[in-house]
Amino acid sequence: MGGTEVESFEREFAGYHGAQHALAVTNGTHALELALQAMGVGPGTEVIVPGFTFISSSQAAQRIGAVAVPVDVDPDTYCVDVAAAAAAITSRTRVIMPVHMAGLIADMDGLDKLAADSGVQLLQDAAHAHGAQWQGKRVGELGSVAVFSFQNGKLMTAGEGGAVLFPDEEMYEQAFLRHSCGRPRTDRRYHHQIAGTNMRMNEFSAAVLRAQMTRLDAQIEVRGQRWQAFSDLLAQIPGVRPQSGDPRADRNPHYMAMFRLPGWSEERRNLLVDRLVEAGIPAFAAFRAIYRTAAFWETGAPAESVDAVAERCPNVEAISQDCVWLHHRTLLASEQDLADTAAIVAELVATG
Repeated sequence: MGGTEVESFEREFAGYHGAQHALAVTNGTHALELALQAMGVGPGTEVIVPGFTFISSSQAAQRIGAVAVPVDVDPDTYCVDVAAAAAAITSRTRVIMPVHMAGLIADMDGLDKLAADSGVQLLQDAAHAHGAQWQGKRVGELGSVAVFSFQNGKLMTAGEGGAVLFPDEEMYEQAFLRHSCGRPRTDRRYHHQIAGTNMRMNEFSAAVLRAQMTRLDAQIEVRGQRWQAFSDLLAQIPGVRPQSGDPRADRNPHYMAMFRLPGWSEERRNLLVDRLVEAGIPAFAAFRAIYRTAAFWETGAPAESVDAVAERCPNVEAISQDCVWLHHRTLLASEQDLADTAAIVAELVATG
């Protein structure tokens, strides 16, 4: 017999995000694959993804036989550009996957209109966006499927894990079957109804995540306050441009503290990251453009060259070479610690 931790976590996580249903799974990448399958994605279909994201966004589509089509992002928010997504739609497009970069919800007004006009479904990659809101609406209240990650570095973590929020019961039930080897929850005679696999979350991880949920709101509040002050300090440094917000995204959990160094080369940016790490700051180079990796071209890539994709993704090209991000624990530090951090960034940028 199983326990009750997974079911309790699913109920609590769905309620927290305003969703009808939540399905807890093994990790965020599996959550994306499962959601895409439930949405009818597979061989012969296409999924539009931002070119600037962690590669799981594209690989989830490619792993189930679809083609991932990268598009450009906004140069200030780093979220998918709605016009670029619209231009990439074809008769084979089944899903547009906005990524809520660093916790900042993408332009869901524009994306909802695009989905309604085109008939293409939206899948929110909310791996960074636990507790985020758009114009007062929680992620699960935005009317589309949404996916979360609980990987080791995320805002809520059990080392690994993921969850899918569903707005309707039919899609949820199909996903349940696929994540449980095609077996209905009440089955006692091994009647596997559809092809599936084992993506079930374990009881221990669910128990850890239930505990993590109790501290999430307080941490979001602290990070929001700290980012406002920290981004102001970063903006005062010549040559530094912090990630901008969107007033419609009225709750941002700030998974990363991101900033750009426009005009810097990738090599110069990487050297700065190394020097920040040496100074004790948890700094990282931003995501490489997904189409600039060998993995992207192994399977499920569009029938065009790297240069052709790059030409229509100029903002992705720039951001992936000049952007730096700091781990979200930075924003839980004291105001003085953040002032000291900004001073170190200023000094290293000036000498970099």
